[in-house]
Amino acid sequence: MTVDIKDGFVMILDYRSKLESYQVHQLDYWGFNYSKPYDSLISTQKPSQLLLKIVQYFDKEEIKYEFSTTCRSYYNQLQKENEEFRSYIERARFYKNADINVRELNEFISFLKKSIPRKLKEHQVKAALHLSYIRNGANFSVPGSGKTAVVLTVFEKLRLEDKVNCLFVVGPPSCFGPWRNEFKETLGREPNNYMFAGDIKINRETEYYKTEKFHELYLTTFHTLLNDIESVIEFLSNKNLKVFFVIDEAHYIKQINGNWASAVIKCAEYTMYRCVLTGTPIPKSYEDLFNLIEVLWPQKDILTSEEKFKLKKLEAQRAGKEAKQILDKKIGPIFYRVRKKELGLKKQNFIPPIQIKMNKFEKTIYDSICNKLRNSSKNDYLVNVNLIQSLIKGRMIRLRQATSYIKLLSTSIQDYNEEIFSNQDSYASIIQNYDQFELPAKLEYLINIVSKFQKEKKKIVIWSNFIGTIKLIEDHLNLLNIYNKKIIGETPIQNENIIEGETREKIRNEFIDSRSGLNVLIANPAACAESISLHKTCFDAIYYDLSYNCSQYLQSLDRIHRVGGSELHEANYYFLQYRDTIDTDILNNLKRKAKKMYDIIEDDYSIYLLDMFDDEDEVEAYKRLFNPRYINE
Repeated sequence: MTVDIKDGFVMILDYRSKLESYQVHQLDYWGFNYSKPYDSLISTQKPSQLLLKIVQYFDKEEIKYEFSTTCRSYYNQLQKENEEFRSYIERARFYKNADINVRELNEFISFLKKSIPRKLKEHQVKAALHLSYIRNGANFSVPGSGKTAVVLTVFEKLRLEDKVNCLFVVGPPSCFGPWRNEFKETLGREPNNYMFAGDIKINRETEYYKTEKFHELYLTTFHTLLNDIESVIEFLSNKNLKVFFVIDEAHYIKQINGNWASAVIKCAEYTMYRCVLTGTPIPKSYEDLFNLIEVLWPQKDILTSEEKFKLKKLEAQRAGKEAKQILDKKIGPIFYRVRKKELGLKKQNFIPPIQIKMNKFEKTIYDSICNKLRNSSKNDYLVNVNLIQSLIKGRMIRLRQATSYIKLLSTSIQDYNEEIFSNQDSYASIIQNYDQFELPAKLEYLINIVSKFQKEKKKIVIWSNFIGTIKLIEDHLNLLNIYNKKIIGETPIQNENIIEGETREKIRNEFIDSRSGLNVLIANPAACAESISLHKTCFDAIYYDLSYNCSQYLQSLDRIHRVGGSELHEANYYFLQYRDTIDTDILNNLKRKAKKMYDIIEDDYSIYLLDMFDDEDEVEAYKRLFNPRYINE
């Protein structure tokens, strides 16, 4: 019996008299089919790990076989790669167990002093050394720990050793600016970079098919990578290109068999070195880890199918300790994680909520809405459940609008058609012409705070979830000649290679410049909570209004509390709250969920909800506030 490789697939020739029926069934289970033209069994999978598996099986069953010349060469190469892989894993395991080679450590520190202008924190040095040991590794450190600088440090080491010549980063558009900024701050030079995302197709194609004069840093999105998958593979296959492949915010590819994940895994096979970065590696399930591991070591089966099945079973049984034993052994060596308490940051000061009395008209409108919602709730049981969910979500948005800026109530809400006030209602006229009657009490208070900060020449970021409110704040600060800028969804991300006008990156860079004169930034958490860092010169944040989305809330907290500034400065958070309104319920809900997340995030393998938000949050809040049955209990 001969084991051969033909057209990239394993083939078993002359097997009929050598294999028992149960052995043929085992091969069939592993994806072998009968090929009539060759009168042989041929695999439907790639040969890398399959070949090793069937050889182990044949040896165990004492089945006699021989390799073809092609197969022998391929098998020897696989053996060599597996030995190297085991070596990387063992070195990383020893390192994480504090068994460090002193000579290698001293050499690495010498490299840092000589070649990295930025002085890394102790935890960043450790993470960088781990990544250099493991070759293809993950950094699961908490947000704000400086993961980008770690990767850039290892990239520079590999570049100077002529092992790589470019960095190819895949992530959300919001990460592009930080990568360019961190490149300069860490390596001391402007990156020669190209952004595939946002450029027109013909320009991207020209770049994909270059054979020389490559850029040092390439940036693209998951969406663009998927759309251009064949061209990207052609690009990565260029023999003159030695790629360090990085997936930033890697939780975006957690979905098993998802299109983005499949595209990333496919591209990873054509790269020299790989790294995945995320502060939330296990958002909802142990399965969320599977794609990340596959990106790092394609075809290596770090977790076998049996182990994956067992992890799913243990998760269902909530057997965390047993699951941890498997994960520690199999994936523990390939990732590095720094916890929040290890960053050495100054504390976060959550100033007691500032309780503000509503002005006359906004109080009247808010109370009227609450009364209408209480009456509406009495008849909700008569309505379709799905419709109720939609109505409740819309009603909660209306309540939040009323505690932010009354005029927002005149705008429509997508997928929500229930009118709070009819056109004939006397309140409708007040809402439509609200600006003629009064200023929101929150805005009056905010102006006083901002004016105080202006006198002290302190920078401050103001958070609001509503675009109309942000523009209201902007207009009134402009009337007072207080220089300010805003970042909202329509503010463009610099994801094109040539762009004019204001972008999020330009505004952010001006804001953090201590000499710019721009000391007030107004931002929307949905647009600005992830990837944009303000912590170098801004240490104060005001929350004008809040939503039930805890993920965006936590990310917004981290904008001014991160490595690279917060070691010396405490972060201060101010919350403007209308007395006896939904504001109190929202903040209490966020505090409760944030505490839960912080309690479990210290564990390497804890499962928690990445989004920290779903419709049930608003539904439950609505019941607390308006459902008579819940109110009376």
